[in-house]
Amino acid sequence: MKNYNIIIIGGGASGLMAAGIAAQNGASVLLFEKMKHPARKLRISGKGRCNLTNTTRMSDFIRHIGKNGRFLRPAFSFFFSKELIDFFEKLGIKTVEERGGRVFPISQDAKQIVDAMHKWVLDMGVDLICESEVKHLTIENTIVKGVQLTNKKLFSANSVIISTGGLSYPLTGSTGDGYRFAKEAGHNIIPTRPMLVPIITKNVIVKRLEGLNLKNITINVWVDGKKCAEEFGEMGFTNNGMSGPIVLSLSRQFIDDIRQNKKVIFSIDLKPALDEQKLDNRILRDINENGKMLFSSLAKLWMPGQLVPIFLDLINIPFNKIVNQINAEERKGIRLWLKDFRFEITGHRTFDEAIITAGGVDVNEINPLTMESKIIKNLYFAGEVLDLDADTGGYNLQIAFSTGWVAGKSAALNIKQ
Repeated sequence: MKNYNIIIIGGGASGLMAAGIAAQNGASVLLFEKMKHPARKLRISGKGRCNLTNTTRMSDFIRHIGKNGRFLRPAFSFFFSKELIDFFEKLGIKTVEERGGRVFPISQDAKQIVDAMHKWVLDMGVDLICESEVKHLTIENTIVKGVQLTNKKLFSANSVIISTGGLSYPLTGSTGDGYRFAKEAGHNIIPTRPMLVPIITKNVIVKRLEGLNLKNITINVWVDGKKCAEEFGEMGFTNNGMSGPIVLSLSRQFIDDIRQNKKVIFSIDLKPALDEQKLDNRILRDINENGKMLFSSLAKLWMPGQLVPIFLDLINIPFNKIVNQINAEERKGIRLWLKDFRFEITGHRTFDEAIITAGGVDVNEINPLTMESKIIKNLYFAGEVLDLDADTGGYNLQIAFSTGWVAGKSAALNIKQ
């Protein structure tokens, strides 16, 4: 049986990066992927467009990461967004920067990214074995020695890199194996939970709004009566709650509050460009210009048609009221509703619909300069298996690529030494 310098478990974004970089630096590398093809989750990232990274400066980038963002500063100093863009350029993939610093392949096709990385690792001489599942690590005297497969075959190596992903989108192969390996090796696992996930609301009216998308709105978040955050952008309604870019971003900040049974309210401002006085002037102008119109018809000037019946049910103004009969108190009610359409948040969807996993291997037990375990020698971690999570916008993939690059490079250099 061939002996390898490095064995990598998991062929996602971080695993492919680690494998290619390690081989490029002279290591013999074996990469195990339990699915039929590598990087299945990467193929569907960014709704199939693959948001590779974000060009915001490092200090701002780290602010988009959870409590452990500072852990990534060394990794980002080695391999950050510019280096990643250059890396893909060398693989023949040109990128384009879109709103908010988000970077995509010009092709807008995640499959192109996967195919290019797959070819690259093979060109580097990596042995890739798919449909092979690792069962256990082999550890002797706090030094990793290799792995054992589910069929009980043993493979030895000088180093092992765990890049198995988290628990989100389990059909792509992310089923939490890495947490088990880490725990068996003595690592602490921060409790896992779904992040960047659609939320569930108490209000039954969302069923009537299913499929409705709202653009250029603001969501204000209240937790136990205190305003905690706001996001501007786009959202949509599901059959039991909300989803869309700003909802997913906000979910990352307040999932733990929801799980702790705190009262979380999402307040939708349908007219964020107008303060209350300007909005009142707009409503008054519309009333004056459409005095003989029915109130139900006037409402269509202010919101999407699918939202109008909900508005009419909640505003307590007869739908057939003539517009010029609306009084000042009713106009105030209209204004307040347009600026404060409220939903109580009661839960969230499962890992099946979560973009990322929060929690994972405690980064306090990982060397941020090398991604090597502080507990088990020659054992490295990369990607979502670590307790690192970030907002949407390319931040999470950059984390995967950067930690994979550092783990692969460090493991290869360690062997040379």
